[in-house]
Amino acid sequence: MRNFTKAAAALTALAAATTMAGAAHAEGNADGKIQFKVLATAVLPDGGVKQVKTDILGLVPTAVGNTVASDNVTPTVAIEYFFTPNISVETIAGVTAHHVSASAGALKGTELISKIHIVPATLTAKYHLPLGHGIKPYIGAGPALFIVLADEPSAALKAALPAVTRTKLSSEFGVALQGGIDIALGKGYGLSFDAKKYWVGTNATVYAGSTQALVTRHKLDPWVLSAGVSYCF
Repeated sequence: MRNFTKAAAALTALAAATTMAGAAHAEGNADGKIQFKVLATAVLPDGGVKQVKTDILGLVPTAVGNTVASDNVTPTVAIEYFFTPNISVETIAGVTAHHVSASAGALKGTELISKIHIVPATLTAKYHLPLGHGIKPYIGAGPALFIVLADEPSAALKAALPAVTRTKLSSEFGVALQGGIDIALGKGYGLSFDAKKYWVGTNATVYAGSTQALVTRHKLDPWVLSAGVSYCF
């Protein structure tokens, strides 16, 4: 939450500063059908344990009382199609990397699962409210599929539990709510600021050989905050 507050404050300040610039410089920027965005994106997940399904090794709650997922900043791109000047659909593309650590128990502070790479595939329907001077705030909502490309047990986990051979995080569907603002700068170019809140979870499985030694349900539920440039044509 502390990281989200800092990121949100930074985006708010930057949006306030560039709103005046957009109002001053947007001149004759015609609405296009397609908008392409290149963004810097902060992914701020939760990662807490919601449910323990299997615990053959007896890790919960003594060794691992709860878990937390790391934050990450990654480049993303977005492509948006406008059906009308006010209604559009948008999809984003990018890969975000994280690790999961114990946040309670004897292994508190220890990294448990490393090199987690996720594609947060998202499609949102958006409504834009033109305010004039090239300023268009919007809201949106839609489905998301978090595709887990890779993960592995950390060196610390394998050292503490030599029986552990591999880990597996499940890919899952969820939903996202979205809000943001586009600021036209003229000649199709603009600035974009976006915030999404996801509700999505994952099952984390720790294997000892071929046996599922530990299976836990986690809430990812990240805030995803983006800022960048756009081109509309």
